[in-house]
Amino acid sequence: MRGQWRWPRGSFSLLSVPLRSSLFALAIAACSPGERGADGVVIQLKFGHVGAPGSLFAESAEEFARRVNEQMAGRVEVMVFGSSQLGGDEAMLQKLKLGTLDFSLPSTIMSSTVDEFGLFEMPYLIDDRAHMARVADSLIWPTLAPLAEEKGYKIIAVWENGFRHVTNNLRPIVTPEDLRGIKLRTPRGRWRIRMFQAYGANPTPMPLSEVFIALQTGVMDGQENPFTQIYSSNFQEVQTYLSLTRHVYTPGYVAVGLNAWNRLPDEVRTQLEAIARGVQEYVYDTAKRMDVELLERIRAAGVAINEVDRDEFIGASQAIYDEFAAAVAGGQALIDRAIALRTR
Repeated sequence: MRGQWRWPRGSFSLLSVPLRSSLFALAIAACSPGERGADGVVIQLKFGHVGAPGSLFAESAEEFARRVNEQMAGRVEVMVFGSSQLGGDEAMLQKLKLGTLDFSLPSTIMSSTVDEFGLFEMPYLIDDRAHMARVADSLIWPTLAPLAEEKGYKIIAVWENGFRHVTNNLRPIVTPEDLRGIKLRTPRGRWRIRMFQAYGANPTPMPLSEVFIALQTGVMDGQENPFTQIYSSNFQEVQTYLSLTRHVYTPGYVAVGLNAWNRLPDEVRTQLEAIARGVQEYVYDTAKRMDVELLERIRAAGVAINEVDRDEFIGASQAIYDEFAAAVAGGQALIDRAIALRTR
């Protein structure tokens, strides 16, 4: 039958079964993750993310790969696959667990994986990047990262997705009331959906790779993302208004699957983690530059840009904080600790 593999005539014998099995076992043993990097064999690692070329995700992952491939030449090679080539965030998290993907850069999806990461879905919680750095030191590393490990993931660095803003094709958004009835794409995340429901919008979770067509065809009226995702995804071509809501700051977590990670040699893990954390300064510097440059490029593309009434949005956000505090064990303590780190 076509497409069905058959033993060549005359090649099969009872003696060939153990021989073939032994050769197969030897091949598997030779490729065992625990042995990679030994005897001059280069460890090849795949890094997947959802960002389009030119996005902050792409710039960050490629800078990490450049540094690894330079500093660990002959031992480790990192290959980057962006634009959801290896699947959306949810699929890539599953691949990390299976060991078929080595690095990924989840953001909002972490709040659907570990409840406590919903902290970063609270609107207007993070003031600026200096505040975020303090929150990472005081909350992510000692408290949240261990919770991710309980789910089978290890976070080796905290990068950035950025401050998020709303675009749409119906009207400028100045107050939450202006969002009423707007079909708004969001990433998958319980609290992001609840937030926009509270503001009066009709939020729908959707993979980033599907958003352009949804906006172009009118399936969605708008979406919310940082400038870097808006511009690199070409949303300025299919959106009329950009409202500078700055409603949420979303970190990007450099994540690995714990089982596959622990099979790498100790010294390889140590150096990879050091390089990933060392890229943080580059990520922040690049993000600051992009915030300025991309806003002007979006404006030049003909998108109407407006400021919002921040106080109105903050006032409409209290219910989300109350829900998070009630639904997540220790949620109120996480909120209080994050707020206390705003100024010193």
